[in-house]
Amino acid sequence: MADELEQRLKTYEGRPAAVSGAGKDPVNAPMIRHWCEAMGDTNPAYSGPDAIAPPTMLQAWTMGGLSGHTDRSSAYDELLTLLDEAGCTSVVATDCEQEYIRPLRPGDEITFDAVIESVSPRKTTKLGTGHFVTTRMDIRVGPDLAGTHRFRILKYAPASVRQRQPDQAPRRPRPVINRDNAGFWEGVREHRLLIQRCTACGTLRHPWLPGCNTCGHPEWDTVEASGTGTVHSYVVMHHPPFPAFDPPYAVGLIELTEGVRMISNVTGVPYDKVRIGMPVRLEFREYDEELVLPVFRTEEGLYEKGSHEEGSHARR
Repeated sequence: MADELEQRLKTYEGRPAAVSGAGKDPVNAPMIRHWCEAMGDTNPAYSGPDAIAPPTMLQAWTMGGLSGHTDRSSAYDELLTLLDEAGCTSVVATDCEQEYIRPLRPGDEITFDAVIESVSPRKTTKLGTGHFVTTRMDIRVGPDLAGTHRFRILKYAPASVRQRQPDQAPRRPRPVINRDNAGFWEGVREHRLLIQRCTACGTLRHPWLPGCNTCGHPEWDTVEASGTGTVHSYVVMHHPPFPAFDPPYAVGLIELTEGVRMISNVTGVPYDKVRIGMPVRLEFREYDEELVLPVFRTEEGLYEKGSHEEGSHARR
């Protein structure tokens, strides 16, 4: 049965996922400005009369918004339905890959086609067993290819919680640690939030990178964050449910007092009470004997936590 399913899935490779799509708006300066403000990107190439769009905005010009696009083909929906019927009812985005051919400029009107590039053989992951589906979108301005965007999802059958032994509680995913960010995670284990600082121009940066975005200098040192900041933006995660997570919960883009931003959980108030501009303070949460993560508790949550602890001391 598995072989038969894989053969049917393979027949969808090369079939269109979207045909003759068109961006709902031309490339435009307001969207570029909003993007740069949200990302904290002050590169002068993205403003002024000769401005270009940030290359990483490539997918933004193709999005259909809440009303969606009418150019999506039936093949992609058929493929997902086939996977649903095979028990792969959950989905998680795994990665995307972009290639930039030419810059986009305000006034450019984009068109795009998308194809189901590949469907993987059956794979077993920590989330469950399923298939990776990769689509490739070609984005054009007139006849010219401006870039490509590959998007990969995993359609899987969730691993049954009942199959775990009682002493095998689900663990949170481990961070990916490499030679560029190892110092950050070493600091977290010591309950210190370290920010990279360029030794040439003094620019602070996060996440950690091998070189300075401002001047290109490869040498750096670190400063320890004070631990204070505000909620710059946030989302509330409802779906999909993952083992070791308990949705809904708030994930915030935190602007630290030092000026850099980082993503982390917002705690201390219910998820639906989180607001942009809320002051927060750094805490380190130990999830198990190996994993320590920085989270940010709202000042309101700190007050409630302190009041609860004082009440506890009084009762004792």
